[in-house]
Amino acid sequence: MSKEISSNTWEIIISSKRGLFEINFTQLFQYSDLLKMFLIRDIAVNYKQTVLGPLWFIAQPIMTTIIYVFVFGNIANLSTDGIPKPLFYLCGIIIWNYFSDCFIRTSDTFSQNADIYGKVYFPRLISPISVVISNTLKFFIQLLLFITIYMYLILSNDYNLQIQVSIVFLPLLIFLMSLLGLGFGLIFSSLTTKYKDLKFLIQFGVQLLMYATPVIYPLSSIPDKYKFYFKLNPITYIIEAFKYSFFGTGQTNVGGLIYSSVIIIFILFLGILIFNKTEKSFMDTI
Repeated sequence: MSKEISSNTWEIIISSKRGLFEINFTQLFQYSDLLKMFLIRDIAVNYKQTVLGPLWFIAQPIMTTIIYVFVFGNIANLSTDGIPKPLFYLCGIIIWNYFSDCFIRTSDTFSQNADIYGKVYFPRLISPISVVISNTLKFFIQLLLFITIYMYLILSNDYNLQIQVSIVFLPLLIFLMSLLGLGFGLIFSSLTTKYKDLKFLIQFGVQLLMYATPVIYPLSSIPDKYKFYFKLNPITYIIEAFKYSFFGTGQTNVGGLIYSSVIIIFILFLGILIFNKTEKSFMDTI
């Protein structure tokens, strides 16, 4: 019997010894069916037992835009650089919501999946990646809504709107936003396993960050003495580039986008480092 066992060739070796920066892409691909299951779960759970169901994808940005137009556009009278207010706010809302949803929902990865993590092995990164992908699907639905309204206004000849050549880089801007949300989510999902009160800080912090980002106002409306501080925010250049692609207005440049990309890559690698370190022992602290 012992000879039989010793002569066997093992096909799968389960080991905890791996580098902190290591990502097994082959293994992630092997668990693609599990990724699909998580995607279906993420979409179904969020809109199960709701009146509108997936229509909330469209209803949410529309209702938010109406409130922003009334409060920030009509009462506060904030500048929109000559862009129609509904279009300006909707543009900022969909790209910001994409980042915030990726960040907030991935930041709860460990606590939301503790039961599954404790019972069966699979690459832990599948959970936050599935959240980002499901939010990307939601974002493209909202982007389609924005483009529909945008094209209607162009065809009606009421506004002089011109799509810029830089729109070809739109997938890159979306990709950078997803990486930033994923990076921040990985960091905070790891920290909240030990410091649970951070969950309350995240919602509040993301809301504050929105006001420090040109979502409801253009960067051009910021006094010159404060612009430096707003430009330290890597999201600023992405949102300005996103708006510029559709409206032709906004303060964006290649150097700013390179700066944003470097910061985002650093945050992502830091998130992977902390996530890989935490996943080895998080069941002892969750």
